Amino acid sequence: MVERKNAWALVTGASGGIGKDIAILMAQRGYDLMLVARSEDKLNALAAELASAHGIRTRVIAHDLSVPGSVAQLMNLVGTDIAQVEVLVNTAGFGLAGRFAETDSRRLSEMVQLNVTTLMELTRAVLPSLQARGTGYIMNVASAVAFQPCPHFAAYGATKAFVLSFSQALSVELAGTGVSVTAVCPGSTATDFHQVSGSDRSFVAKLMDSSEAVAREGVNAMFARRSSVVTGIMNKPLPLVNRLVPRMWMANAVGLLFRQTR
Repeated sequence: MVERKNAWALVTGASGGIGKDIAILMAQRGYDLMLVARSEDKLNALAAELASAHGIRTRVIAHDLSVPGSVAQLMNLVGTDIAQVEVLVNTAGFGLAGRFAETDSRRLSEMVQLNVTTLMELTRAVLPSLQARGTGYIMNVASAVAFQPCPHFAAYGATKAFVLSFSQALSVELAGTGVSVTAVCPGSTATDFHQVSGSDRSFVAKLMDSSEAVAREGVNAMFARRSSVVTGIMNKPLPLVNRLVPRMWMANAVGLLFRQTR
């Protein structure tokens, strides 16, 4: 049994993929878990498994974060336990692939709400209690597409550019407070992301890292208090490449990678 931290880690998007694997790693480190996602059955199964394996407390909060006002509702559900949250992991998000003009407007709004507004509002809601504790960690899951324009994933890429910029700016603001912010930038990852987004026939969907590897690298970077990390050996040159190559050249190259094949 690991030593219990007697502190909560709040993980959104915890029902599967990277979020689930991060929750497992947090349990292994002794954190109690608040698991947030829409899929209550999946959350209950994960909570029971981790509570039994690691002797931790778990709370399941089945909640849709893609609608306006959802963060205020979530904070009401969390209640006074917010004072014991030491780690916030913003994993919840989804993408929409294809030509922007042909993308469903309602789904676009839901994506921006979840990927951008909810992440920002939840960070704002939890941050005061982290600062009051004098220590804490925030992980925001961005993407490798945050570094350049992303044709055929235009709005999704823009949401992740926001996450990266927001996280790095906040990291500087919080220097010396005991609270750190880490932006995790995965490349293509073996989850249901490509199927949900409609990018499963793109070239990048054939080159994927495991979600376990992404989660482990992200968690290690968070506890090292790094401001950002690009996961996966093939993705690590991207920040440098984007500084050296003209932006529109990169946009055209990325557009080819994300174009759907037949």
